[in-house]
Amino acid sequence: MESIIKTKDLTIAFGGHVAVNEVSVDIPKNQFTSVIGPNGAGKTTFFNMLSGQLTPTKGQVFFKGEDITKKSATERARIGIGRSFQITNVFPNITVFENVRLAIQSRENVRFQMLRHFTKYKAFADEAMSILETVLLKDRAKALAVNLSHGEKRKLEIAMLLALNTEVLLLDEPTAGMSLEEVPAILDVIKQIKEEENRTIILIEHKMDMVLGLSDQVMVLFNGEFLAQGSPDEIMENETVQAVYIGGSQDDKHTSEIGTD
Repeated sequence: MESIIKTKDLTIAFGGHVAVNEVSVDIPKNQFTSVIGPNGAGKTTFFNMLSGQLTPTKGQVFFKGEDITKKSATERARIGIGRSFQITNVFPNITVFENVRLAIQSRENVRFQMLRHFTKYKAFADEAMSILETVLLKDRAKALAVNLSHGEKRKLEIAMLLALNTEVLLLDEPTAGMSLEEVPAILDVIKQIKEEENRTIILIEHKMDMVLGLSDQVMVLFNGEFLAQGSPDEIMENETVQAVYIGGSQDDKHTSEIGTD
């Protein structure tokens, strides 16, 4: 299976603490990969090195065969790696539609003319509405982003990543801070993106049922080190993974929650 992201001996230390230690993995193209592990496993730190927020102490990150270890987060976004955060990152005082339309404008590197109304750029507007339909926000297009619920803001953040034509979506706990009522809607959005089969999704999530239901494969980190990688069934049956943090009976495994970094 073709890989889109590969790491080789990826390591980062903060002072005397090694947060991620020589992690070498292949992330398959157009697959859904979940990164799991108990508290302090190094999941978010690993994510931050993939997206360019952190530079590794040693090791390399490759994207489609190119060494991108030294590229910044902005440079990685331009070549197709988009990152969401546990805290939503949208423009609150403009409409939902304008948030997405501006992301498309940024992608196309187009500077609008002051005397030409944005509605003249019909292709941008049509694409923005299509993306809002994908993330189930079309009926909220005219709402100010500040007035969205937390769950709706997470959907808008994903819409903005889609607008940038990102090939890889790095989703850091997309259901964090949501009420139980909001979770199914964001799951529907992620499922719809997965079903389009033209993007690679890498997810950090602490809800075990979400990981099992969405993932093509699961990667496990423990104490900053790579522990296992495989299908959800393979991971659930892996005795080493069970010993680390799942435990309990077979029924418990499907309902337990995984700690966050």
